[in-house]
Amino acid sequence: MGKIYPVLFEQPKNGKFSGHAPNYMEVLAEGENLHNQLRNVKITAVEGATLCWARSRRIEMKSHFFAYLSRMRFIQRWALMRNTAPENVQEHSHQVAVLAHALAVIRNEKFGGRVDAGAVAVAALYHDASEILTGDMPTPIKYDNPAIRKAYKEVEAVAEEKLLHMLPEEFQTVYAPILRPDGETEQLVKAADKLSAYIKCVEELKAGNNEFREAAAQTRTALEDMVCRRRRIFWRRSCPAFP
Repeated sequence: MGKIYPVLFEQPKNGKFSGHAPNYMEVLAEGENLHNQLRNVKITAVEGATLCWARSRRIEMKSHFFAYLSRMRFIQRWALMRNTAPENVQEHSHQVAVLAHALAVIRNEKFGGRVDAGAVAVAALYHDASEILTGDMPTPIKYDNPAIRKAYKEVEAVAEEKLLHMLPEEFQTVYAPILRPDGETEQLVKAADKLSAYIKCVEELKAGNNEFREAAAQTRTALEDMVCRRRRIFWRRSCPAFP
């Protein structure tokens, strides 16, 4: 009594579902559509020597996923540089989401695209989620050579997988493509990420912080290497308005 067993339910029986526990005892459980489902059940009554009465229930596991996400605000970006206005990963992620959504809208309205702007914005919100576990590695180190870049990509993949498994199992298939976008969604998020970095550099330069001059030049070159008409439209119409 009171013990919890994993039970594979096989067929309806007497208005309930019948299955077997690991000790081969038959288990009857209340519930619908349990055929061929594996559930954890808590034994609440016993009838006779072999018949166990149970109420099917999912075991609720604590999920640390969203608690970890809330810690993005503690991770500072541009750690190797003096900042007039410090920026954390949570602030950056919000801006990237706004920019990525704008690029997606431009793609659809100006160039006949059919990208899901909402999905792009969500992917952008989570694009640096792995840094909760890895921290923010400065760009000059991350891209210093191919070996470091490859190793860091592998570390990011492990961190993303660990984050994903902090979610309840039934949510993991929903969040997997958000944490690991591909195709045009990934391209739009990357372009927005670079735009956000360039805007940060411009803001620091306008505040008189020349320490960001080289970073601004490098980021602008990286943006120009991205052959993206959407980015150019945004750049021309919106970037000059930033302080």
